[in-house]
Amino acid sequence: MTNRPGILFAVGATVAGLVTAAPTPAAAGTAAAPPAAQLRWTGCGTEKYPKLQCSTVATPLDHDDPSGRMITLALTRVPHTAKTSQGPLFVNPGGPGGSGRTMAGFVAATLPKDVASQYDVIGFDPRGVGKSSPALNCVPKYFKPLRPDSVPQTVGEEQANRDRARNFAEECGRKYPDLLPYMDTVSAAKDLDVIRRALGTRQINYFGYSYGTYLGAVYAKLFPERVRRLVLDSNVDPEGIWYDDNIGQDYAFDARQKAFAAWVARHDSTYRLGSDPAKVEAAWYRMRDAVKKHPAGKKVGASELEDTFLPGGYYNGYWPYLADAFAAYVNHQDADALVTAYDRFGAVDTAGDNGYSVYAAVQCRDSQWPRVWNTWRNESWRVHAKAPFFAWNNAWYNAPCAYWPVEPLNPVRVSNDALPPVLLFQATEDAATPYEGAVTLHRSLGRSSLVVEQGGGNHGVTLSGNACLDGYLKDYLAEGKVPRGSGGRDEADAVCAKLPDPQPLTAAAAKRARSAASKGGVLHGLIGFRG
Repeated sequence: MTNRPGILFAVGATVAGLVTAAPTPAAAGTAAAPPAAQLRWTGCGTEKYPKLQCSTVATPLDHDDPSGRMITLALTRVPHTAKTSQGPLFVNPGGPGGSGRTMAGFVAATLPKDVASQYDVIGFDPRGVGKSSPALNCVPKYFKPLRPDSVPQTVGEEQANRDRARNFAEECGRKYPDLLPYMDTVSAAKDLDVIRRALGTRQINYFGYSYGTYLGAVYAKLFPERVRRLVLDSNVDPEGIWYDDNIGQDYAFDARQKAFAAWVARHDSTYRLGSDPAKVEAAWYRMRDAVKKHPAGKKVGASELEDTFLPGGYYNGYWPYLADAFAAYVNHQDADALVTAYDRFGAVDTAGDNGYSVYAAVQCRDSQWPRVWNTWRNESWRVHAKAPFFAWNNAWYNAPCAYWPVEPLNPVRVSNDALPPVLLFQATEDAATPYEGAVTLHRSLGRSSLVVEQGGGNHGVTLSGNACLDGYLKDYLAEGKVPRGSGGRDEADAVCAKLPDPQPLTAAAAKRARSAASKGGVLHGLIGFRG
């Protein structure tokens, strides 16, 4: 892969002034738009997003059989208020399995008003998700505690985890035999075009995070002429779908856990866990050993502890809360603190069960996974030796794919030179979608521009309080402008400094954090974890 520091250094002084504009397409919703049934929108606003409207649209279960069985997609909208509309802006928070209905309210409320007012911001629950029908839930309470330790120290522990994963796959096949063959990214992308036709517009604008970047790239590959503007934030490596991408995550999340330990060490006066990051990390693993033997509150064992601290790898705004629980347990044997943190960050509710079911269904169907268990075992132990925080946990999360009852498809090659300018955003230390994947996608999309948050580790970086990043987003959505660096396709086109790391939750710091978290915390709650 491309050397990361070289990419960023090469463009740091060359970005200013190198801006190009996208060609202006025909106005959305003109007479050129195809005929479609009118959507019926009804008010469904919330206290936070009072302008939300809701609707549904029918789409073929099998797009190769458009006259066959139909399923329903749930939609939301915040209508444009400006005199001139730039058309629909589809938004997606990732997953696969993430609900996007609330995302429309967040994006419309968080974009600058003069930009948001020009778009009909469209949220949607992809097939199988949330309020779309049917919605998948293969094994209710699949993640209920206590689960077997993710790191198998005995043949029995490994077999218990294998049986659990196999049972999940079998239950999905038993409950949804007619749906699973059509739970894949290509089908979801074709659903987007059904929504486009129902809206009566010739082209769409699209803004996706995480897995939403892959969904957007696949849509653009299938329907390049339908893409007006395309924003992709925290980018999936399109060449690693999906087994290799998950291996890459293992190393990246271990690095983020080490960054968390270093942050705790810097604040030793608050947490009293030591000023040496290695010793802080060792204390965390001792805590893991302790809860394996005696689960905190009879609820948080080793696997649940990993689940609790994993969100810190997605968003460092959670670090102060996780550090408080860590210190309370180590220094004061406060098991309740870990239970509280688990309930907030690690526990999975019914929506989470649905999200995971769709996640598994899509990723297991999208591409080949190893079917021989020794491949999983050997790879997981090899990675665990270097990156122990997440390797086995992630393996079991994806292990149903080893037993999936539907044959896999071939991944879409998303390389594309037929698009207008595309805008990519990426943090260099992102764990869920490591930086190298953004470089690969940048190479693959011929007219893309890559904006990098140097040193940032959060997953999802726009609309999170970084004014530099949001400035590029605003220019693109308002006028189609993208930055153009002087380097090649392996280089970033613009670089922004990362936001400062959070402070411990003293009273004063907590007050400051509430303001910063008003955007970042809400966004990361919508993106969720694992997605």
